[in-house]
Amino acid sequence: MKLGIMQPYFLPYLGYFQLINAVDRYVIYDDANYIKQGWINRNRILLDGEPFMFSLQLSGASSFKKINEIRLGDNQEKVYRTLQHAYSRAPFYRGIIDLLYRITHYETKSLSDYVINSIHEICNYLNINTEILISSDLEKDQSLKGEEKVIYICKLLKADTYLNTIGGINLYQSQRFRQEGLHLLFLNMRKINYKQFCLNFIADLSIIDVLMFNDRTAILEMLSQYDLIEN
Repeated sequence: MKLGIMQPYFLPYLGYFQLINAVDRYVIYDDANYIKQGWINRNRILLDGEPFMFSLQLSGASSFKKINEIRLGDNQEKVYRTLQHAYSRAPFYRGIIDLLYRITHYETKSLSDYVINSIHEICNYLNINTEILISSDLEKDQSLKGEEKVIYICKLLKADTYLNTIGGINLYQSQRFRQEGLHLLFLNMRKINYKQFCLNFIADLSIIDVLMFNDRTAILEMLSQYDLIEN
């Protein structure tokens, strides 16, 4: 059984959803420490031909708190209006803007609940049927950190293979996983281009950009455009 474990990121890049689609079960790591200047509450879109960072406003955010302890601020409507403005002329705007309205207007003050809902919404739109679990719902040894906690969750859920995105290749070692009877693989998204507003393609934007410029069939094909790498 293939397992993926990642923190909840708000409207992340395509590779995040490739990972969800590539595994049998996916754990959203909501009880990890919040990382300032990370991707949990912000991402990049295309605005007036340039990359633009948008962020969810937070209340009491601290790296000493867990993600599921952080509260939302009050700028969700502003984020929605920014997305409207940025993509109003995109070819698939009409089909996607209602999805973004549901995501941005989801009623909760919990950052983790808000982001987890957005992940569910996009998975439903893309027909990704992977079972999604929430880390804080699992009974586990809270004293474990990093690699050891990942291994613990893998064994708890009876996984034989752990997949992470390529960004984690320096965090985990295959030898340690093999000692526990686990296979460690890293998902590396291939170079994917599509037509945007601008002449020069801008990569690694939020999944929003992919949704606005591609139909569902094209995106489903993109979900399989990756390589699995061992370290």
